[in-house]
Amino acid sequence: MSSIEDNKRIARQWLEFINAQRIEDICLMTAPTWRMHGGAPGLPPGPEGVRELFRSIGPIEQKWTIEDVIAEGDKVVVRATNTCVQESFLGIPGHGHQQTFTATFIHWIANGKILETWRNADDLGRVLQLGARIIPVTIKIM
Repeated sequence: MSSIEDNKRIARQWLEFINAQRIEDICLMTAPTWRMHGGAPGLPPGPEGVRELFRSIGPIEQKWTIEDVIAEGDKVVVRATNTCVQESFLGIPGHGHQQTFTATFIHWIANGKILETWRNADDLGRVLQLGARIIPVTIKIM
Protein backbone atom coordinates (compact mmCIF):
# COMPACT_ATOMS: atom_id res chain seq x y z
CA MET A 1 0.00 0.00 0.00
CA SER A 2 1.30 3.45 -0.96
CA SER A 3 1.48 6.27 1.55
CA ILE A 4 -0.20 9.62 0.90
CA GLU A 5 3.25 11.20 0.45
CA ASP A 6 4.22 8.50 -2.10
CA ASN A 7 0.97 9.14 -3.99
CA LYS A 8 1.59 12.91 -4.01
CA ARG A 9 5.10 12.30 -5.37
CA ILE A 10 3.65 10.11 -8.16
CA ALA A 11 1.08 12.77 -9.09
CA ARG A 12 3.76 15.48 -9.24
CA GLN A 13 6.03 13.24 -11.26
CA TRP A 14 3.23 12.64 -13.79
CA LEU A 15 3.24 16.36 -14.74
CA GLU A 16 7.04 16.55 -14.59
CA PHE A 17 7.21 13.69 -17.10
CA ILE A 18 4.71 15.52 -19.33
CA ASN A 19 6.92 18.62 -19.21
CA ALA A 20 9.92 16.50 -20.23
CA GLN A 21 7.88 14.63 -22.91
CA ARG A 22 8.76 11.32 -21.22
CA ILE A 23 5.66 9.47 -22.42
CA GLU A 24 7.06 5.98 -21.85
CA ASP A 25 7.87 6.88 -18.23
CA ILE A 26 4.24 7.97 -17.81
CA CYS A 27 3.19 4.60 -19.26
CA LEU A 28 5.28 2.83 -16.62
CA MET A 29 3.41 4.63 -13.83
CA THR A 30 -0.08 3.82 -15.16
CA ALA A 31 -2.01 0.66 -14.45
CA PRO A 32 -3.00 -1.66 -17.33
CA THR A 33 -6.62 -0.63 -16.70
CA TRP A 34 -5.94 3.15 -16.48
CA ARG A 35 -8.67 5.44 -17.80
CA MET A 36 -8.87 9.20 -18.23
CA HIS A 37 -12.15 11.06 -17.77
CA GLY A 38 -12.51 14.54 -19.24
CA GLY A 39 -9.74 14.09 -21.76
CA ALA A 40 -9.78 12.91 -25.36
CA PRO A 41 -12.78 10.60 -25.92
CA GLY A 42 -12.38 6.93 -26.76
CA LEU A 43 -8.91 6.36 -25.36
CA PRO A 44 -8.02 2.70 -24.87
CA PRO A 45 -7.18 1.63 -21.31
CA GLY A 46 -3.71 1.50 -19.85
CA PRO A 47 -0.42 2.63 -21.33
CA GLU A 48 -1.79 2.46 -24.88
CA GLY A 49 -4.36 5.05 -23.82
CA VAL A 50 -1.55 7.29 -22.57
CA ARG A 51 0.28 6.94 -25.88
CA GLU A 52 -2.90 7.67 -27.85
CA LEU A 53 -3.62 10.71 -25.67
CA PHE A 54 -0.25 12.24 -26.55
CA ARG A 55 -0.56 11.27 -30.22
CA SER A 56 -3.92 13.10 -30.29
CA ILE A 57 -2.39 16.24 -28.75
CA GLY A 58 0.11 16.53 -31.58
CA PRO A 59 3.14 18.81 -31.58
CA ILE A 60 3.20 20.97 -28.45
CA GLU A 61 5.66 22.94 -26.37
CA GLN A 62 4.30 23.10 -22.84
CA LYS A 63 5.21 23.76 -19.26
CA TRP A 64 3.01 22.66 -16.36
CA THR A 65 3.40 24.57 -13.11
CA ILE A 66 1.95 22.83 -10.07
CA GLU A 67 -0.05 25.20 -7.86
CA ASP A 68 -1.51 22.76 -5.29
CA VAL A 69 -1.33 19.08 -4.42
CA ILE A 70 -3.94 17.76 -2.01
CA ALA A 71 -4.29 14.11 -1.06
CA GLU A 72 -6.49 11.92 1.04
CA GLY A 73 -6.49 8.15 1.02
CA ASP A 74 -5.77 6.89 -2.49
CA LYS A 75 -6.84 10.11 -4.31
CA VAL A 76 -4.51 12.99 -5.19
CA VAL A 77 -5.74 16.31 -6.56
CA VAL A 78 -3.33 18.47 -8.54
CA ARG A 79 -4.21 22.02 -9.55
CA ALA A 80 -1.82 23.31 -12.19
CA THR A 81 -1.27 26.00 -14.80
CA ASN A 82 -0.16 25.17 -18.32
CA THR A 83 1.62 27.54 -20.66
CA CYS A 84 1.86 26.11 -24.15
CA VAL A 85 2.16 26.64 -27.85
CA GLN A 86 0.27 23.98 -29.79
CA GLU A 87 -0.24 23.48 -33.51
CA SER A 88 -4.01 23.35 -32.99
CA PHE A 89 -6.51 22.76 -30.22
CA LEU A 90 -9.98 21.30 -30.83
CA GLY A 91 -9.49 22.02 -34.53
CA ILE A 92 -8.59 25.70 -34.03
CA PRO A 93 -5.17 26.57 -35.48
CA GLY A 94 -2.66 27.77 -32.92
CA HIS A 95 -0.76 30.13 -35.29
CA GLY A 96 2.12 30.04 -32.80
CA HIS A 97 0.07 31.82 -30.12
CA GLN A 98 0.92 31.03 -26.52
CA GLN A 99 -1.99 29.81 -24.39
CA THR A 100 -2.18 29.78 -20.62
CA PHE A 101 -4.87 27.81 -18.82
CA THR A 102 -5.57 26.05 -15.56
CA ALA A 103 -6.45 22.43 -15.01
CA THR A 104 -7.29 20.15 -12.12
CA PHE A 105 -6.38 16.47 -12.16
CA ILE A 106 -7.63 13.88 -9.70
CA HIS A 107 -5.59 10.70 -9.73
CA TRP A 108 -6.64 7.44 -8.12
CA ILE A 109 -3.35 5.83 -7.12
CA ALA A 110 -2.78 2.41 -5.59
CA ASN A 111 0.36 0.29 -5.23
CA GLY A 112 2.45 2.94 -6.96
CA LYS A 113 0.32 3.05 -10.14
CA ILE A 114 -2.23 5.56 -11.42
CA LEU A 115 -5.47 3.65 -11.90
CA GLU A 116 -7.68 6.50 -13.10
CA THR A 117 -7.37 10.21 -13.89
CA TRP A 118 -10.13 12.80 -13.93
CA ARG A 119 -9.31 16.02 -15.83
CA ASN A 120 -11.11 19.35 -15.65
CA ALA A 121 -9.44 22.13 -17.66
CA ASP A 122 -10.29 25.58 -18.96
CA ASP A 123 -10.65 24.41 -22.56
CA LEU A 124 -13.07 27.26 -23.36
CA GLY A 125 -10.46 29.77 -22.23
CA ARG A 126 -7.94 28.09 -24.52
CA VAL A 127 -10.09 28.31 -27.65
CA LEU A 128 -10.92 31.95 -26.88
CA GLN A 129 -7.18 32.68 -26.59
CA LEU A 130 -6.78 31.18 -30.07
CA GLY A 131 -9.36 33.57 -31.51
CA ALA A 132 -12.57 31.56 -31.36
CA ARG A 133 -15.65 33.64 -30.70
CA ILE A 134 -18.97 32.78 -29.10
CA ILE A 135 -21.86 33.85 -31.30
CA PRO A 136 -25.34 33.68 -29.78
CA VAL A 137 -27.86 31.81 -31.83
CA THR A 138 -31.60 32.28 -31.52
CA ILE A 139 -33.51 29.05 -31.69
CA LYS A 140 -37.11 29.30 -32.76
CA ILE A 141 -39.28 26.73 -31.04
CA MET A 142 -42.50 25.90 -32.83
